[in-house]
Amino acid sequence: MFEGLFSFVAYCALMSGTPGPNNVMLATSGTNFGYRRTLPHLLGINAGVFALTLVVCLGLSQVFARFPAIHVALKVAGALYLAFLAWKLVGASVAAGRAAQRPLSFVEGAAFQLVNPKTWMRAATVATVFMPAGMGPLQGALLVSAIGWIVGFPLVSVWTLFGVGIRRFLGTPLRMRVFNVAMAVALLALAVSLVV
Repeated sequence: MFEGLFSFVAYCALMSGTPGPNNVMLATSGTNFGYRRTLPHLLGINAGVFALTLVVCLGLSQVFARFPAIHVALKVAGALYLAFLAWKLVGASVAAGRAAQRPLSFVEGAAFQLVNPKTWMRAATVATVFMPAGMGPLQGALLVSAIGWIVGFPLVSVWTLFGVGIRRFLGTPLRMRVFNVAMAVALLALAVSLVV
């Protein structure tokens, strides 16, 4: 029995549903490419969160406790990647009137979780606060990772669908460029917040 299930589900909903790098990228991709073309990116994010949660719950969080410089390096790498995506978004918007030639792939969405500080913070909190008592480490890690995936998928889908929904209000190339530049600024702001 997972005694803290309600609290854990609420935590997963909060972490998946609130603004962050993944959700800003998904809303932008939904606007530019639609839900179906963004789905591999969305599934990649969920798979990456699942995998990272699993390995952190199985003991990787102890590595960060011993070597905090690794955590700092990941935060800087995440911020640099977000700044790169923002630069790409602005550059493509100015040059072509759209965010990119293609949405991010499954692998790119999953790999981004390795440098996404929000995902690391979530995984570390799950490992230290929500691991179910009375279960073996592997069973507990699989359970919390699976619950996180189940809760997270519909919530990040909402961000993608939000992007799809506002697309009709951005019917001109100029409006689409303004939107993409605004999303690039949001990504840049997130990047800065990671390192300050």
